[in-house]
Amino acid sequence: MRSPAAQKAPTAPTATSYDPGQYRPGKTITDWEPENELFWKSTGKKVAARNLWIAVPALLVAFVVWQVWSVTATNLKDVGFGFSTSQLFWLTAVPGLTGGTARIFYTFLGPMIGQRRFTALSTVVLVVPLIWLGIAVQNPDTSYGVMIAIAALCGIGGANFASSLANIGFFFPKKDKGNATGINGGLGNLGVSVVQLLTPIVITSSVVAVGSAQHKADGTAVWLQNAAFLWVPVLVILAVVAWFGQNDLKVASTPFSQQKIIFKRKHNWLMTWLYVGTFGSFIGFAAALPMLIKTTFTPIDAAYSAATYAWMGPAVGALARWAGGWIADKIGGARVTIISFVGMALSIIGVINFLPSGGDDGNFWGFFACFLIAFFFSGIGNGSTFRQIPVIFRNQHLKGLSEGTPEYAKALKQAEMEAGAVTGFTSAIAAYGFFFIPAMFANFAVTSAMWGFVAFYVSCIAVAWWFYARKGAESPS
Repeated sequence: MRSPAAQKAPTAPTATSYDPGQYRPGKTITDWEPENELFWKSTGKKVAARNLWIAVPALLVAFVVWQVWSVTATNLKDVGFGFSTSQLFWLTAVPGLTGGTARIFYTFLGPMIGQRRFTALSTVVLVVPLIWLGIAVQNPDTSYGVMIAIAALCGIGGANFASSLANIGFFFPKKDKGNATGINGGLGNLGVSVVQLLTPIVITSSVVAVGSAQHKADGTAVWLQNAAFLWVPVLVILAVVAWFGQNDLKVASTPFSQQKIIFKRKHNWLMTWLYVGTFGSFIGFAAALPMLIKTTFTPIDAAYSAATYAWMGPAVGALARWAGGWIADKIGGARVTIISFVGMALSIIGVINFLPSGGDDGNFWGFFACFLIAFFFSGIGNGSTFRQIPVIFRNQHLKGLSEGTPEYAKALKQAEMEAGAVTGFTSAIAAYGFFFIPAMFANFAVTSAMWGFVAFYVSCIAVAWWFYARKGAESPS
């Protein structure tokens, strides 16, 4: 039987007098009530928006660093590096391994350290692998082991996503979380397209070059180091802006001893499975597509260039992520997640049918169109799954409690903490898609790998329907 306190009627939101100084840029915020409508409209919304729009470009450039090898690898053989195709696929895969692993740590460190400090520090450290990369690519005698080490360090850029998404979620009320994380994640994910679009342009420019040129077999001069050095001052500026412009939320500061409870939560593991299917596919396909085009279709016709087409897929997926979060806020995340997996499965079956086979040259345009559709649905699913997580944990913790009671407030805080940690952890495990998908293409026939992805998507449809979408589901979301 519930206590009398738990049975009290909900109370209307009231205005509370807080020290306004704590909401200024660069300060630590002690009092934060985004679910209080009066507080949100008068103070919270502006502060949350400022923190969000500082986080977005920082996350975008972190994704640039994470994905820089997906395009760098396609140019190494052209300037005299003697690496095999398999070795080049591994260079694109290794950042996924380190990025996923670092995300696990960043998931729990971010809330402990704070949005402002962690964004600034995790951004500025990315200068180190970029400078090393810019030096290494100027010498074709640089060993493969050194290149692997640089690729591993670049992978740390991918870890910023976990802390950024977990922290930003604390700033927004339930009704806006899907939209906010969709904007942060979606526009951050655009870093993949930015690096794949700009790299082929900047490496041909001597105007921004620092260091010596490399030369292709036909004598054409390129400056591969531009792809790395270009972003060094940008990272420094973004780190300074984050340090002086964002806020740390005391309510989000949680020691690992409290966050580790998520490893006992079933829905942590189920949502991780689903997010591996959506984001793991997005980031893995983004990493592998340039090499896949270059090794599969460019030999058939040089017009099918990775530099021309590969960036479009991640751009579609990144923009669709925001749409997925917004649609999920309107009709429910689970439904949208199921639709995304159906779309991904069908589009990958299309990719398989358009690949070259035997003496058949395949159909590049069919292959490319189906890949764009796969990216679109992966982005939709990325947005919807991240909308599901806070809904699931709020429902689990607040069931049977009345708003306005001490029990409700305590349960809400616990739900927010767990949802933030789960958001980070799921993103960490899903980031391994960056490693496994290129690794599968390096070790198995492309069609075999693709059929494996389709089978996995079918399992995701079953999980999403059974636990979250069907009538009588355990946790409708």
